[in-house]
Amino acid sequence: MGDKPLKVIGLAGEYRSSSKSGMLVNLALKMAKEQGADVEFWDLDERPLPLVGEEGCWAHPNVKAFQTLLEESDAFLLSSPEYHGTMSGVMKNTMDWMYDKHVGGKVFGLMSTLGGVTNANTLNHMRISLRWLHGWPVPEQLAIGHVKEAFDEEGGLVDEGLHERLSTLVNSVLTTAKKLR
Repeated sequence: MGDKPLKVIGLAGEYRSSSKSGMLVNLALKMAKEQGADVEFWDLDERPLPLVGEEGCWAHPNVKAFQTLLEESDAFLLSSPEYHGTMSGVMKNTMDWMYDKHVGGKVFGLMSTLGGVTNANTLNHMRISLRWLHGWPVPEQLAIGHVKEAFDEEGGLVDEGLHERLSTLVNSVLTTAKKLR
Protein backbone atom coordinates (compact mmCIF):
# COMPACT_ATOMS: atom_id res chain seq x y z
CA MET A 1 0.00 0.00 0.00
CA GLY A 2 2.94 2.34 0.58
CA ASP A 3 3.62 2.56 -3.17
CA LYS A 4 0.08 3.62 -4.02
CA PRO A 5 -0.11 7.39 -4.68
CA LEU A 6 -1.91 9.53 -2.16
CA LYS A 7 -5.39 10.61 -3.26
CA VAL A 8 -5.83 14.33 -2.53
CA ILE A 9 -9.13 16.13 -2.99
CA GLY A 10 -9.47 19.88 -3.45
CA LEU A 11 -12.51 21.71 -2.13
CA ALA A 12 -13.28 25.40 -2.58
CA GLY A 13 -15.92 27.39 -0.72
CA GLU A 14 -17.12 28.98 -3.97
CA TYR A 15 -19.00 27.69 -7.00
CA ARG A 16 -16.43 28.22 -9.75
CA SER A 17 -12.97 26.76 -10.20
CA SER A 18 -12.05 30.20 -11.60
CA SER A 19 -12.93 31.87 -8.27
CA LYS A 20 -9.97 32.98 -6.15
CA SER A 21 -10.46 30.11 -3.70
CA GLY A 22 -10.83 27.72 -6.62
CA MET A 23 -7.63 29.06 -8.16
CA LEU A 24 -5.77 28.65 -4.86
CA VAL A 25 -6.98 25.06 -4.38
CA ASN A 26 -6.09 24.15 -7.95
CA LEU A 27 -2.62 25.66 -7.57
CA ALA A 28 -2.14 23.55 -4.42
CA LEU A 29 -3.43 20.45 -6.24
CA LYS A 30 -0.98 21.12 -9.08
CA MET A 31 1.86 21.14 -6.54
CA ALA A 32 0.60 17.89 -5.00
CA LYS A 33 0.33 16.26 -8.43
CA GLU A 34 3.91 17.28 -9.24
CA GLN A 35 4.92 15.26 -6.15
CA GLY A 36 3.10 12.17 -7.37
CA ALA A 37 -0.32 12.52 -5.72
CA ASP A 38 -3.51 11.52 -7.49
CA VAL A 39 -5.56 14.73 -7.32
CA GLU A 40 -9.16 15.74 -7.95
CA PHE A 41 -11.00 19.04 -7.62
CA TRP A 42 -14.65 18.73 -6.58
CA ASP A 43 -16.24 21.44 -8.72
CA LEU A 44 -19.42 22.64 -7.02
CA ASP A 45 -20.51 24.37 -10.22
CA GLU A 46 -20.57 21.03 -12.06
CA ARG A 47 -21.60 18.87 -9.08
CA PRO A 48 -23.42 21.09 -6.56
CA LEU A 49 -24.23 19.77 -3.12
CA PRO A 50 -27.75 20.53 -1.88
CA LEU A 51 -28.23 22.47 1.32
CA VAL A 52 -28.17 20.11 4.28
CA GLY A 53 -31.77 19.56 5.34
CA GLU A 54 -33.47 20.58 2.12
CA GLU A 55 -36.11 18.27 0.65
CA GLY A 56 -34.55 15.14 -0.86
CA CYS A 57 -30.99 16.08 0.10
CA TRP A 58 -30.14 12.84 1.89
CA ALA A 59 -30.63 10.78 -1.28
CA HIS A 60 -29.10 13.30 -3.71
CA PRO A 61 -26.70 11.53 -6.12
CA ASN A 62 -24.03 14.25 -5.75
CA VAL A 63 -24.03 13.73 -1.98
CA LYS A 64 -23.51 9.99 -2.38
CA ALA A 65 -20.69 10.55 -4.93
CA PHE A 66 -19.08 13.20 -2.70
CA GLN A 67 -19.13 11.03 0.40
CA THR A 68 -17.73 8.05 -1.52
CA LEU A 69 -14.91 10.26 -2.81
CA LEU A 70 -14.20 11.43 0.75
CA GLU A 71 -13.94 7.84 1.95
CA GLU A 72 -11.54 6.93 -0.90
CA SER A 73 -9.25 9.89 -0.23
CA ASP A 74 -6.16 10.29 1.94
CA ALA A 75 -5.99 14.07 2.25
CA PHE A 76 -7.81 17.30 1.45
CA LEU A 77 -6.86 20.83 0.44
CA LEU A 78 -9.55 23.37 1.35
CA SER A 79 -9.87 27.07 0.65
CA SER A 80 -12.71 29.35 1.61
CA PRO A 81 -13.26 33.02 1.04
CA GLU A 82 -13.83 34.93 4.24
CA TYR A 83 -17.30 36.44 4.46
CA HIS A 84 -18.28 38.47 7.53
CA GLY A 85 -15.42 37.06 9.59
CA THR A 86 -15.92 33.37 8.85
CA MET A 87 -15.94 30.71 6.13
CA SER A 88 -18.45 31.01 3.31
CA GLY A 89 -21.83 29.33 3.57
CA VAL A 90 -20.76 27.22 0.60
CA MET A 91 -17.73 25.88 2.52
CA LYS A 92 -19.81 25.29 5.65
CA ASN A 93 -22.40 23.35 3.67
CA THR A 94 -19.64 21.31 1.99
CA MET A 95 -18.16 20.48 5.39
CA ASP A 96 -21.63 19.66 6.73
CA TRP A 97 -21.78 16.77 4.24
CA MET A 98 -18.61 15.30 5.76
CA TYR A 99 -18.84 12.90 8.68
CA ASP A 100 -16.08 11.39 10.77
CA LYS A 101 -16.67 8.04 9.04
CA HIS A 102 -15.61 9.76 5.79
CA VAL A 103 -12.72 11.98 6.93
CA GLY A 104 -11.82 10.98 10.48
CA GLY A 105 -8.08 10.47 10.86
CA LYS A 106 -7.36 12.10 7.49
CA VAL A 107 -5.20 15.13 6.76
CA PHE A 108 -6.34 18.62 5.78
CA GLY A 109 -4.52 21.67 4.48
CA LEU A 110 -6.41 24.92 5.08
CA MET A 111 -6.36 28.13 3.09
CA SER A 112 -8.49 31.25 2.87
CA THR A 113 -8.90 34.25 0.61
CA LEU A 114 -9.82 37.74 1.76
CA GLY A 115 -10.58 40.98 -0.03
CA GLY A 116 -8.79 42.99 2.65
CA VAL A 117 -6.02 42.29 5.13
CA THR A 118 -5.28 38.74 6.23
CA ASN A 119 -6.41 37.19 9.49
CA ALA A 120 -7.01 33.66 10.72
CA ASN A 121 -10.76 33.75 11.47
CA THR A 122 -11.85 31.51 8.61
CA LEU A 123 -8.94 29.14 9.13
CA ASN A 124 -9.71 28.83 12.84
CA HIS A 125 -13.40 28.18 12.18
CA MET A 126 -12.53 25.51 9.64
CA ARG A 127 -10.20 23.91 12.23
CA ILE A 128 -13.02 23.84 14.79
CA SER A 129 -15.34 22.06 12.35
CA LEU A 130 -12.65 19.57 11.41
CA ARG A 131 -11.90 18.81 15.05
CA TRP A 132 -15.52 17.65 15.40
CA LEU A 133 -14.99 15.42 12.35
CA HIS A 134 -11.77 13.94 13.81
CA GLY A 135 -9.80 15.38 10.88
CA TRP A 136 -6.13 16.36 11.17
CA PRO A 137 -5.42 19.85 9.82
CA VAL A 138 -1.68 20.40 9.47
CA PRO A 139 -0.23 23.33 11.46
CA GLU A 140 0.75 25.20 8.29
CA GLN A 141 -2.01 27.34 6.84
CA LEU A 142 -2.33 30.16 4.34
CA ALA A 143 -4.52 33.26 4.21
CA ILE A 144 -4.24 35.37 1.07
CA GLY A 145 -5.31 38.97 1.63
CA HIS A 146 -6.05 41.57 -1.06
CA VAL A 147 -6.87 38.54 -3.19
CA LYS A 148 -7.89 40.51 -6.29
CA GLU A 149 -4.22 41.40 -6.80
CA ALA A 150 -2.74 38.08 -5.59
CA PHE A 151 -2.76 36.05 -8.82
CA ASP A 152 -1.05 36.56 -12.17
CA GLU A 153 -2.66 35.85 -15.56
CA GLU A 154 -1.48 32.20 -15.45
CA GLY A 155 -3.13 31.58 -12.07
CA GLY A 156 0.12 31.68 -10.09
CA LEU A 157 0.69 33.69 -6.94
CA VAL A 158 2.39 37.03 -7.56
CA ASP A 159 4.11 37.07 -4.16
CA GLU A 160 6.98 34.53 -4.07
CA GLY A 161 6.74 34.34 -0.26
CA LEU A 162 3.09 33.24 -0.50
CA HIS A 163 4.04 30.71 -3.19
CA GLU A 164 6.68 29.26 -0.84
CA ARG A 165 4.21 29.10 2.04
CA LEU A 166 1.72 27.28 -0.18
CA SER A 167 4.43 24.82 -1.20
CA THR A 168 5.30 24.23 2.47
CA LEU A 169 1.61 23.66 3.27
CA VAL A 170 1.22 21.12 0.44
CA ASN A 171 4.42 19.32 1.47
CA SER A 172 3.17 19.10 5.05
CA VAL A 173 -0.18 17.65 3.93
CA LEU A 174 1.51 14.99 1.78
CA THR A 175 4.14 14.08 4.38
CA THR A 176 1.57 13.84 7.17
CA ALA A 177 -0.87 11.84 5.03
CA LYS A 178 1.86 9.30 4.26
CA LYS A 179 2.61 8.96 7.98
CA LEU A 180 -1.06 8.52 8.93
CA ARG A 181 -1.93 6.18 6.07
